[in-house]
Order: sequence, then C-alpha cells, then structure tokens
Amino acid sequence: MPRATLPDAARRTVLRQLGSTLGLAALGTPALAQDKVYNFSPVNQAGIPLMATYWNPIIAYVSEKSGVKLALKLGRTSADTTSYVLAQEVDFVFSNHLFSPEREQLGWRVFGRRMTPPIHAQIVVPADSPIKDLAQLEGKDVSFPGPEALVAYKFNYAQLLNRKINVRVVFGGNMDGALTQLYSGKVAACGANSQLAESHARREGKAYRVLWSSDALHDLALMASARVPDKDMQAVARAFVNMHKDPRGLAILEQGSQALGLTGEAHFIASDGSEYAAYRRFYQTAPAQLR
Repeated sequence: MPRATLPDAARRTVLRQLGSTLGLAALGTPALAQDKVYNFSPVNQAGIPLMATYWNPIIAYVSEKSGVKLALKLGRTSADTTSYVLAQEVDFVFSNHLFSPEREQLGWRVFGRRMTPPIHAQIVVPADSPIKDLAQLEGKDVSFPGPEALVAYKFNYAQLLNRKINVRVVFGGNMDGALTQLYSGKVAACGANSQLAESHARREGKAYRVLWSSDALHDLALMASARVPDKDMQAVARAFVNMHKDPRGLAILEQGSQALGLTGEAHFIASDGSEYAAYRRFYQTAPAQLR
C-alpha cells in the first residue's frame, strides 16, 4: 500500500503546532501536568497538517475543560493510525473502524459522535469524465483512502465485488490523497466518503459526478478504550458534548470546520453507539475479504 509522505518543512510545522498546542493546554491547567496523558487518534480523513489544524485546538480545549489530558497521535495513513489502536497504544479514538465482530470484542465504548449531515459511501468520477456507469470501470484503476476505510473503501469495494466489476485498487493513504489521484487523472474513479468528497471539492474548487451512493450513514464515533476509567471517559464526553455551548468552544469548532471544509454546524453530541447499527450490519453480508 502506498505510504503518505510529508515534506520536512511541513513536518516541522506540524511538530511545532503539536508542541505549542499541548504546551498551552498544560500551562492553562497546571493540574494536568501530573495526570496520566491519554492518546487520542482520529482516523486520517485528510493530510496530516490539515488534521493537526483541525484537531489540536479541539484536543487542547477538551483537555482543559475535562481535566483529562489528551495528546494527538496520528499515523501517516488511516491504516497506520488504526494499527496504533489495535496495538493498544491509543485510549480515545474518532473512528468507524471498530465495529466488526472481532474488534467489538476489544471493548471500545462509544460516547459521542460528530453532528453533521448524513454521510454516504460513494463512487465518484470527475465531472467531465466520459464514464457514466459503474460497469465502465471494469479493468480500470480506482483509488481509495486505504484498506481500513470502512465507508470510502469497504462499502464501495463491496458494491463493485457484488456486481462482479473487476477494478485495480489503488490506495492514496487518506481521502485527500485518493481524490488527488482522481483529479490528476491517475485513476478513473474514486471510492469516497461523501462528506470528505464535498469538503475536498469546496477547498480545492473541484467538481465530480456520483456513479453510486449508499444509504445514509452517521459520521464517525468518539470512543474510549476499556482501559480508560469511567470517570475520565465521562469527563471527556461532557467536554466534547458541551463544547459548542461555550462561545470559545464554538469558535474553535467553527474555525476547524472552515479549515477542513465541513459545514458550519458540525459539533459533537452524545451517543450510546446504537446509531452505528448499519456499520455492524455491513459485516454480516460483506464479501469475506472485507470483513
């Protein structure tokens, strides 16, 4: 699988952002310096600099308000980040990669989700592409973020497999990488998460056409490891859920949404995990290679 790379200058910028944000959080709440630091890993839905721009201020705010110190831990690709989760190097996640029967046995607990319009798995082509039907993708290159991407890869590739349409799978490392391959002409189509395809198009001034779209799904889940004490999980949950009710928290969310290309109302709400039944059902009928 292709590995995403980050130029040295950009890497240094991200490291400065991480150090600055976490340092400010520590200064603002001295008690946190002596508490356990929990790693928080959101799935890589965009490039690392953009992910850091979105998540660092949110993590600093939640750490301050909850009294539970969180540190952002990102891999170079979504698969790398999920590997941290499976290796038990992470305590909190923003993910939909943990709803398979095997992974549900790991004991991760849903406590929230991001409130956004419904998302869909979609197979898309550039607006000016001559391809009008999924069948025309036979034998062609199709990009996806990575093998762990449930909506953008597994839902979409399952649709192609069920229709017996053979394509050459190309992984881009994250959604932005996969869409860049699409618009550069390196692939004929892209398996996408509708929310991320829309936000990328807004940021980059691109246009695309949808060949296939799934039923509506919920955005990713905020989850805590079974290792996290309940009191710490509840404190973090309250900070996320109440963030948009605080003017400073709302401003952070709005600035992050603007940077990521999300709609302005995106914020976090409580969840007991029941909204993710569609994800769990997917594994009951998915092709064996995608379970």
